Amino acid sequence: MTKGVKIIGAVVLLVLAAAIVVVMLNFRTSDNTHIVILQNNKVIYSLDLSKEKDRSFRIESPDGGWNEVKIENGKICIADADCPDQTCVHTGVLRSEGVPIVCLPHKLVIRFSDEESS
Repeated sequence: MTKGVKIIGAVVLLVLAAAIVVVMLNFRTSDNTHIVILQNNKVIYSLDLSKEKDRSFRIESPDGGWNEVKIENGKICIADADCPDQTCVHTGVLRSEGVPIVCLPHKLVIRFSDEESS
């Protein structure tokens, strides 16, 4: 092996290691219990999941669509929606601060918040 091939191999390994670290940091489970639900980039709910009782509620979209949000055992998810791709439903429960639950057709985002709920 030539010196150039060794250098390229080392650079590739460093980039791969950095990518793995970034992915691990983004997908780690959050201990945060404060979440916000945004629609059209405006906060419509600010909740502390550790204080919420198990319940479901529907969020209506201005375009006539809806998302059924479910809180159970201190976790939140979109249980059902009328959007065509159902990506928000398939995301499952909110686990990571780096990966929010997003419904693009209804412009809805559920994510962890840095601030305490009000």
